[in-house]
Amino acid sequence: MTALETLAALGELARCAAQPVPSPCISVCRIDGRSGLCVGCFRTLDEIVQWASSADQDKRRVWGLITRRAGLTPDIRELHTP
Repeated sequence: MTALETLAALGELARCAAQPVPSPCISVCRIDGRSGLCVGCFRTLDEIVQWASSADQDKRRVWGLITRRAGLTPDIRELHTP
């Protein structure tokens, strides 16, 4: 399984409002100097730092950003959280 496939699988888990939101970290931790995003999880440093203390709603919002940044589908921006 490629890194992007792993990220996509985790993104699918993040879609389930009945489950805890999984971390998008796939242990490929390197910030791209041009984009400012982690090349593994497509998060910014601020998003990475804030992840552990974020509410599930905020984590799902970040997953929506990750989905767009990585070009993954389906786009979880359309997730409806309770």
